[in-house]
Amino acid sequence: MVAPPDNDVLWARALHVTHNGSPALTGVSLGVREGEILAVSGPRGSGKTTLLRCLSGQLLPQQGEVWFNSTPVHTMGPLVRERLRRDRFGWIDPEPHLVPELTARENVALPLMLRGASHRTAKPAAQEWLERLDIGGCARKRPHALLQAERQRVAVARALVTTPSVIFADEPTAPLHRADRAHVLRTLTTAARSHGITVVLATHDPELAALADRAVTLLDGRRVKTVHLPDTDAPPGPAPAAGPGPTDAEGRAACSLSV
Repeated sequence: MVAPPDNDVLWARALHVTHNGSPALTGVSLGVREGEILAVSGPRGSGKTTLLRCLSGQLLPQQGEVWFNSTPVHTMGPLVRERLRRDRFGWIDPEPHLVPELTARENVALPLMLRGASHRTAKPAAQEWLERLDIGGCARKRPHALLQAERQRVAVARALVTTPSVIFADEPTAPLHRADRAHVLRTLTTAARSHGITVVLATHDPELAALADRAVTLLDGRRVKTVHLPDTDAPPGPAPAAGPGPTDAEGRAACSLSV
């Protein structure tokens, strides 16, 4: 095994994953720098969630390596990986999975308490993040009494409250309206930058990807590079020689190259 570069907090090499015999990831490699906000973009079914699950230690690839801070995640046992996720990572799902018996504030405080923080310490920290997300007034409500957008904000606050090393956000604003989506994303990215949190964001929304420092694209489980075609408003050049040209389908296919 070769250790990753020193400035990469996450590093993956040649990941291969299959689900029920179908390839989900095929040879995907990437590095994520400390404090970077990286967008993993691509259409639904392209392998974005599978990649995030491998990087976070939820899923072991059939082939390939995953490293966190120069420590091989792919060789860890289940309990060590679970401790890593609890202590160093945060996760935001497309749908908020909140504990129904707990209030919003208790849901946000839960990761702190699992780390050993007292209720007296965890409660104000949870309230602070609820206030930052403009749902401080929902602190005592249980999930069934919250709107969908409010539940998702609680899930975002829960991921941020421990100030983790890395937050994995899998389509984190999918259930939100446009205005709510913008506010939550601003809060997430601002908090990440101010606290030096690395964010790996899976999205099929170009507007979300544009908020990241860098983006990588997946297509059918492979990492691809988009080639931008010349601007149609550019001055015309010399006329090309006559001859058969590519079909529309061939032209579209030429816009993506495997890397």
